[in-house]
Amino acid sequence: MNELSSTMTAPCVTEIGDKGLHITLSDGGPHYFNYYWLRDNCPSSFSSVTRERSFDIFHLDTAPRPNLASFESDALVIDWATEDHVTRMPLDWLEAYTVAKPRYDPADLPRIAWYSDQYLTVPRFSQPELIADPKKRADWIEAILVHGFAIVTNMPDSNEGLTQTAELMGYVRPTFFGDYFDVKTHIKPTNTAYTSAALELHTDTPAEEFAPGIQFLHCRVNTVEGGQSLYSDGVAVAHDFRKRDPEGFKLLSEVSIPFFCEHDTYDSRSRQTVIELDQHGEVSGLTISQHMADIFDLDQVFLDDYYPAFCRFGKMLQEDKYMMRFMMKGGECMVFDNHRIVHGREAYSATNGDRYLRGCYVDRGEMRSTYRALVGEGRFKT
Repeated sequence: MNELSSTMTAPCVTEIGDKGLHITLSDGGPHYFNYYWLRDNCPSSFSSVTRERSFDIFHLDTAPRPNLASFESDALVIDWATEDHVTRMPLDWLEAYTVAKPRYDPADLPRIAWYSDQYLTVPRFSQPELIADPKKRADWIEAILVHGFAIVTNMPDSNEGLTQTAELMGYVRPTFFGDYFDVKTHIKPTNTAYTSAALELHTDTPAEEFAPGIQFLHCRVNTVEGGQSLYSDGVAVAHDFRKRDPEGFKLLSEVSIPFFCEHDTYDSRSRQTVIELDQHGEVSGLTISQHMADIFDLDQVFLDDYYPAFCRFGKMLQEDKYMMRFMMKGGECMVFDNHRIVHGREAYSATNGDRYLRGCYVDRGEMRSTYRALVGEGRFKT
């Protein structure tokens, strides 16, 4: 007998309990599985055609309970006493659920913080290559998941080029600005971005209940004097703020503040925390915008602590250590996580040259979905 086989235990049913099955698996340890869970997740409960759950557990007349349960070859076989049905649960599938934890997600990747001196190492991808090569698309989306920022080069000088690029990641997501927006000087601007004035570091459309996730900024032409683009990684700043000012971090990550955006045809309002944490308690992003911040409606005494923390963090975003400065070039498209990367620009002269950016958004969920489809096995892929 080899060493591997000597450590393996033959799976067996040890007890048919009142509410669940007690079994021993190949790891030798005792395990318990609830009857509802076993019946609900029978392999026959899922359609390989629609790739959805086809069994509706609400239609059971009584609580599921087995008549017989045993292991046959590489499967747990359950003959249900409460209905005319037999479940065959593959052993390897069952073993994957012995511990209560979320299903593996290939899109749940650790973030890597970046700083002001890393412009030359920002991940770059050629638009024609993204269209032609699914592997390049996966690498591109992975760069957004990990770094929050990438530059697409060799963009066609057309509206269609932006749409084509965004749809490689997901559906274009409208906001109160419409499906697309044009960043150039407007006669009657409805946003500071549509002027030649400086634009402070911010995330876009925080006044929406669910602000869009991924922003695309396609530079069609940029020949003006001034107007350097400003980008900071909110993850890098918030990580350091957590160490520098733990009490301030706690305030900004736990207490929501109001945002608004109001014009003739819309009145958008939301409440957001400035610092966003993910399911692991790690910093996943920011929501911050001075020109869409509403009047803080928090208790005035509480504001004695909140406002100074808010200002300390806002000043920290602008420190030279974090703020990347560069000139956008025609034919480039900045693609970045709007919940992570704060962006702005310096003022520029509107009296000579041209500056025209066209933008749109795709939701974070769309991006993650596309990435999983590109790199993962899924439940139903063959």
